[in-house]
Amino acid sequence: MTFLNRRTLVSSAIATTATALIAPGSFMSAEEKETPVPRKNRIHQSVSRWCYEKIPLDQLCVAAAAMGLKGIDLLEPDEFEIPRRYGLICTMGYVDAGTIGKALNRVENHDAIEAGLRKNVPLAAKAGVPNVITFSGLRAGLSDEEGARNTVIGLRRVRSIVEDHGINLCMELLNSKKDHHDYMCDHTAWGVRVLEEVNSPNIKLLYDIYHMQIMEGDLIATIRANSKWLGHFHTGGVPGRHELNDTQEVNWRGVMSGIADTGYTGYVAHEFVPTGDPLTSLRQAVDLCDVG
Repeated sequence: MTFLNRRTLVSSAIATTATALIAPGSFMSAEEKETPVPRKNRIHQSVSRWCYEKIPLDQLCVAAAAMGLKGIDLLEPDEFEIPRRYGLICTMGYVDAGTIGKALNRVENHDAIEAGLRKNVPLAAKAGVPNVITFSGLRAGLSDEEGARNTVIGLRRVRSIVEDHGINLCMELLNSKKDHHDYMCDHTAWGVRVLEEVNSPNIKLLYDIYHMQIMEGDLIATIRANSKWLGHFHTGGVPGRHELNDTQEVNWRGVMSGIADTGYTGYVAHEFVPTGDPLTSLRQAVDLCDVG
């Protein structure tokens, strides 16, 4: 996951009206804008904001709504309300609950994580945001055993905040092989072990399919075996984290069917970096993952 200055991005977006955002021939016709693509809705899809940083947020919302998406992923608190203008929601939000490098696996970070949650979870609840994100942090010499103990302590400390507001706090699974070296929550088994000890209905894992294909593969079986603990999903082509197409090694329709077959009713957010026209790539991914 990449952290960008979304406050700068949204400041320009809010200044532009939705009708002026659709340049003729650039993104969609008036008919497409008025009539969203009907979806099967076995998989509820959204799109991660940071992958489309050159498109103003309001414009991305208009395009997403026309494609039949349900929301926009990974927004800052001051952006939570924006998707609602277009019949969407923010499907996962940042709430200052740690960073990839500095988070739950060290007790000295717990005060700041709790403060971020206490400040921002009420804002998320008000805006109808169902999920917020957190991280394990890096190992940096810490054993996985000690990191797990510390993470359990931290999650137990904040569980009532998210439970009281009916929001899921999702700790992201990331690969430590290529993109986030030394990240601790880099295998599903480690994350599930932590969550089993916390045992909260509102503490989940963000299962990033791109990262977990790199780290462990066996995607469908792992998803089925651990569906109780999976609160959110991200996509991304492997290798390269680009479009979901036939150059990639993941069978996306098979994985989406596997997710749907568990009875999962949450969101799958596209988090790949387009190499071609961004909204064309997004529409192709949405079509591919719209399984029956």
